Amino acid sequence: MRKSTLSLTEAGIVTAICFGLFIVFSFQAVAAGFPEARFTDEGFCSLVGLELVLGAGALAYLRRRQFDIQALYPAPTLRGSLIGLAVFGLSWVAAQLVVALFHTPGQADMVEVSFEDVSASSAVLLAVVNGSYEEVFLLGVLVRGLRGFGLSVAIGVPLLVRVLYHVYQGPTGVVAVGTMGLVMTLSYVATGKLWPAVLAHILLDIAPML
Repeated sequence: MRKSTLSLTEAGIVTAICFGLFIVFSFQAVAAGFPEARFTDEGFCSLVGLELVLGAGALAYLRRRQFDIQALYPAPTLRGSLIGLAVFGLSWVAAQLVVALFHTPGQADMVEVSFEDVSASSAVLLAVVNGSYEEVFLLGVLVRGLRGFGLSVAIGVPLLVRVLYHVYQGPTGVVAVGTMGLVMTLSYVATGKLWPAVLAHILLDIAPML
């Protein structure tokens, strides 16, 4: 029988596979003084390939551990899409409001990001793959898998992981990502469905590139 919960060791291994490398890259950027993030089509394609490889490795591990990976498919529905649009809007507004509380006028506390060398097709491809990758493993695996340790752990640990691999974006970026991540996490906890959070994440990834 397939299981839907994880031990702390299993959760740690999945985290290391899916996000360990990105956490290292993120902290390397912090150590380098938060350099400008300049994205290109080649970089986006490399990131898509890396996420597909790491995702396949994590799914293979979860299958060996008898985890129910069938439930990780974010099945699109009309109702789920409408909820996803609402989650997208709420996440965006909540992030702007929270960031406004922490932002110091005249202080540059968010890393500059350039999308000048990115085509629309690669931007959409990355948004779809990255949005699915992050929410499937953060919500579908970690939030769902850790619920046996209590709701605070199931929400808090994946949210911490999400923040750690986004520290390269600077203090304001971390606050924004944490806020949007919390809204998407709560939507998953409330509905039990991955698609609304995945759709919201895809839209949140595309919006800055426009």
